[in-house]
Amino acid sequence: MPTPAFLAIGSIIIDDIVYPDGRTSMGVLGGGGTHAAYGIAFTGEKPGLVGLVGGDLPGDIRARLEADFDTASLVWTHHPQARGWQIFEWNGVRNEIFRVEVIEPFMYGPAPDEIPASFANPRGFTLLRGPEHVASWRARIPDATLLWEPVRVFMLSADHEAFLQGIAHADIVSPNLHEAQTMYGIQDEREIIRRLLADGVKVAALRMGELGSLVARVGEGRAHYIPAVEVDAVVDQTGAGNTFCGGFLVGFCREGDVAEAGCYGAAAASFTLETVGCAPMPPDRNREWHRRLEEARAGLRSMPL
Repeated sequence: MPTPAFLAIGSIIIDDIVYPDGRTSMGVLGGGGTHAAYGIAFTGEKPGLVGLVGGDLPGDIRARLEADFDTASLVWTHHPQARGWQIFEWNGVRNEIFRVEVIEPFMYGPAPDEIPASFANPRGFTLLRGPEHVASWRARIPDATLLWEPVRVFMLSADHEAFLQGIAHADIVSPNLHEAQTMYGIQDEREIIRRLLADGVKVAALRMGELGSLVARVGEGRAHYIPAVEVDAVVDQTGAGNTFCGGFLVGFCREGDVAEAGCYGAAAASFTLETVGCAPMPPDRNREWHRRLEEARAGLRSMPL
């Protein structure tokens, strides 16, 4: 069986969601790694999902993961599966409360040397980790395109020196706007892109939620704005940024063009907006993927930096 061309490395979490009006959605598949893997899958690839899972992972969740991804690199643990309350307020603020005692291994595992040797030669991989983990994953997978999505808790610490250490080993860096504003202490998105490139980022993909994304490549002297792809109804924005990263990675590896990669990311993220948790693969994925990709391309605008 061929090994996957793309990997998503990150957390796999079961979410129990509570909405402001008291409604709930229980046992929802989530986690940054899982969302990124679906971003890759929406492009037509079958990615490898790299993460830690508990022995009590629900059977329906396991079946879904095995159907949509190559799961040979999942590491099983005796700890109860990572699970948490996601409590939404009326103003959109989300509060996360984990329901298990042991959570850290799920956020940072597995270690690079725990994945099969056959998984160490993909075309590209997304990595949702802090900067201290980027070098070890680069050493384990040296020749692939590495998209680093810095974890939120680190970015909000505004530890610029540590951020530079992560940048040094990544090919693409994709923070969201709020996190980047906190890190740099500036608000303007084009100035943030300029700072990212000046700090050594080769390809910057700034995710701006409903405002879309701003992407740029060092040496080109311009940035590209891609609006969010419109959907009939935004059900839940959770995980859309992770999904963007998965799509962006595939687009960059396939096309070699940062603007086109941004369009891939926007198209992938739109699927996540339409559902609670990780969006299932639609039966008309190929047709719907190309329709959304064309919509993203139609909204593309380039501007000087």
